[in-house]
Amino acid sequence: MKVREDFLYYLWEFSKLQLQKLETAQGETIQILSLGTRNMYAGPDFFNAKIHIGNQLWAGNVEMHVNASDWFVHHHEKDKNYDSVILHVVWNYDMDIYRKDNSVVPTLELKKYTELSQTHAYLQLLNSPKKWINCETDFPAVSEFQFSNWIERLYIERLARKASEIETLVKETNYDWEAVLFQLLAKGFGLKLNSEAFLNASKTIDFSIIRKLRSHQISLEAFLFGSFGLLLQEDTQEVYHENLQREFQYIANKFKYQKNPHISIQFFRTRPANFPTIRVSQLATLYHREAALFSKLIASISLTEIYSLLQVPTSTFWETHYTFDKSSPKRKKVVSKNFIDVLLINTILPLKYCYEKYLGKSPIESILELLTMIQPEKNTIIQKFAATEISIENALQTQALLELKKNYCDIQKCLQCVTGNALLQS
Repeated sequence: MKVREDFLYYLWEFSKLQLQKLETAQGETIQILSLGTRNMYAGPDFFNAKIHIGNQLWAGNVEMHVNASDWFVHHHEKDKNYDSVILHVVWNYDMDIYRKDNSVVPTLELKKYTELSQTHAYLQLLNSPKKWINCETDFPAVSEFQFSNWIERLYIERLARKASEIETLVKETNYDWEAVLFQLLAKGFGLKLNSEAFLNASKTIDFSIIRKLRSHQISLEAFLFGSFGLLLQEDTQEVYHENLQREFQYIANKFKYQKNPHISIQFFRTRPANFPTIRVSQLATLYHREAALFSKLIASISLTEIYSLLQVPTSTFWETHYTFDKSSPKRKKVVSKNFIDVLLINTILPLKYCYEKYLGKSPIESILELLTMIQPEKNTIIQKFAATEISIENALQTQALLELKKNYCDIQKCLQCVTGNALLQS
């Protein structure tokens, strides 16, 4: 019968044991006064437990393994952090573990004190025939209140990870928040295919150059096209392209700008409306129009304000082009609300969270409120969750479900999930 350590954590943390007449593998009685606190970082699995073992009251830490011999597999005998372990909790007792003074670490073999129904439910959940997720036929097993709280917690976990990435950029720019916004918007305007290329290109730019060029749209557009590697084409006869090349070269010389020679922009498998040429022109228009973009976005408290700020068009040339060398029927190409929603979810709201946290504020409630007003995302993962008959109404839920799938379902962290716990409880 194969179990994982997370099952042991679950049994211990939620007191799913037959607590009467517990004994160590060495024959001493065990009385648990306090299970301790789960440790999510390096070191023993539970801190500050209080346990009577034999005639002695112990206060210290608890370590858990599937097999007692895993103590040596994980090299705990060499780590002083494990000297304070008062009880070794295992599923299979296959050997004694000794302290440095040669005394035996008391061991509790859990499988002797676990209800068969608990073990069966656990194995059924994790070892059932391969499904998209383990609980796909039982996903709505929790109450609406539990599920709502779980959704918020999942989103906050996702937000914290995005915030960590942004904090790295903040430090790299010496806390120039406007520069960080520019880098994040560049990444967002690059979409999935060119996001890293756009981000890397934006990092080569001293944002002070953007500040100096923003009042002249043709200069700003030339500089962005050049720094993003989109002016390399040689066979076009367009005067506009030649003008941009000349302007970019002048600006690069003036500001001693060194372009990254390894920036490679892709057009393949991208709809024309999302071509990098279109997105760069829209980004240039945005910074040409909005001299205080960062402060306006941070201060915005409604979707209407944000849509108004970001729904910008391309420059005139791109109304009749998608690439430099081929004209197309005239069409005004304005940033769509759907695209702004993507920027809100992945860029603006995480940045707002980081900035207000930096100021000592707590912006989470306003961010959650804005997310509930954004339309739910559409992708195959969300479609499959929808097939489990849960109601998906907004971007807060879709973001949380994406977090759930990647960081819980895919790696079978069912026992740390509200649904998984509910199924075992039932």
